Amino acid sequence: MENKITDNINRSFELPLPDGATMDEQLDKIIPKIKPWGEDLYEQEFYLETRWIEVRDDDQFHESVLHIFRPENEYLISIDGNITQGIWKILTKSNTFIIDKTVEGAVITSELYDLAFLNKDFFILRKHGDQIRKGGKKYFVLAREQAVRGLEWREVMDLLYNQYRNNSNFIVVLVILIAMVLGLFGYSLFAK
Repeated sequence: MENKITDNINRSFELPLPDGATMDEQLDKIIPKIKPWGEDLYEQEFYLETRWIEVRDDDQFHESVLHIFRPENEYLISIDGNITQGIWKILTKSNTFIIDKTVEGAVITSELYDLAFLNKDFFILRKHGDQIRKGGKKYFVLAREQAVRGLEWREVMDLLYNQYRNNSNFIVVLVILIAMVLGLFGYSLFAK
């Protein structure tokens, strides 16, 4: 009997993953909820020297794409073990990131991103401009390789949404505890 009661209580606090046919649609719903628990680009310890694996919702995407942001603005991208170099930069007084890909020292592409979310497991950038209208992807999603190895994109979105679930459950428990303490305090005042 006790398990059914606790299961019902747990289910009442369960927060389902927002619906979305694409990763961009899900991220549009998830990011506003988890944003308060994110970091800024100036907190480089969250993304430097981390092996970030690229996450896409494209069924035709089978490459293993690894991104590494190193000190001194060095950027490495490995596609199935083949490395291309580049440079990363933060625009002054903003959460805007520029990634330049280079070949033999010459910049071949330069892309502008705004930070969408950053923590120890996720580095999500929003490409500037109306990417959806152009048929592109709105978000550039990187996840710490050790945290998401072998997961499909929907499982990665569920893992990302846990940032909200975990913090929301803590807040609910805290509110319940405060209500209980206030109730006991009130009871002790009126019981006299």
